[in-house]
Amino acid sequence: MPNADNAQRLIAWFKDHSKIAVAFSGGVDSSVVLAAALKANPDHGERVIAVTARSPSVANWQLETATQVAQELGAQHVFIDTDEVTRPAYQVNDSKRCYHCKSTLYEALQSIVHAKVGDASATIVSGTNHDDLGDYRPGIAAGKEAQVATPLADLALGKAQVRDLARFWKLSNAELPASPCLASRIAYGVQVTVERLSMVEQAETLLQKYGLHDFRVRLHESQLARIEVPADQIEMFCQSAIRHQLAAQLTQIGFQYVTLDLAGFRSGNLNSALVAIELPASS
Repeated sequence: MPNADNAQRLIAWFKDHSKIAVAFSGGVDSSVVLAAALKANPDHGERVIAVTARSPSVANWQLETATQVAQELGAQHVFIDTDEVTRPAYQVNDSKRCYHCKSTLYEALQSIVHAKVGDASATIVSGTNHDDLGDYRPGIAAGKEAQVATPLADLALGKAQVRDLARFWKLSNAELPASPCLASRIAYGVQVTVERLSMVEQAETLLQKYGLHDFRVRLHESQLARIEVPADQIEMFCQSAIRHQLAAQLTQIGFQYVTLDLAGFRSGNLNSALVAIELPASS
């Protein structure tokens, strides 16, 4: 379906909702949702608000991106400090970590909706897209419990269509690669701590200086760093000078071992370690 038609459908979704609070990460999905909400509400200054979570599990560059995109769209934008990292159930880092994170986020978001939007019954929306329904996303269950609406999923708009909409609306982050929270880099079973989140952020900031865009630094037991870069970039990191320099830099950050994954970058591959996972329903 042409981008213009999808744009019209998404804008129309918001016509039935008088006041909107967008769970806004600054990523492509939530940016498209925010843009559509604003286009559906010309007086958006009073009826639409973008809410961004701020915690040690969110990289600083993501907060900066959220600020920039919200400003470009002319959105009312607020930050809320969430405390998921202090919660034992989250720190355990089992298959429900994302559930505990999103539950914390939506609790905090609901607490400010009335004050900022002026209506406790305002609709809270997320950037969950249709493709997310087929992946292991316990955060979606938390959203359902909190009655968070998912316009992209409702309209069967998947990742490719959402990115096309971002380009159609000329959003500055239209080509931004997906980047889940920093905790998603920590292997299941390894406790999430502020120190480890900081190590991952520092390591990924370092790799950005090598000109990379799609990559991950995974943290495993014994402070082991497993670097994933696109397959065509692996050879660069096997060069002696770069290899020794990067190993020294990551060791200084706090990693005890530094490894390069020869399989290359695979988004969300830590989920493959989970056993007997029940995927969310796609209905």
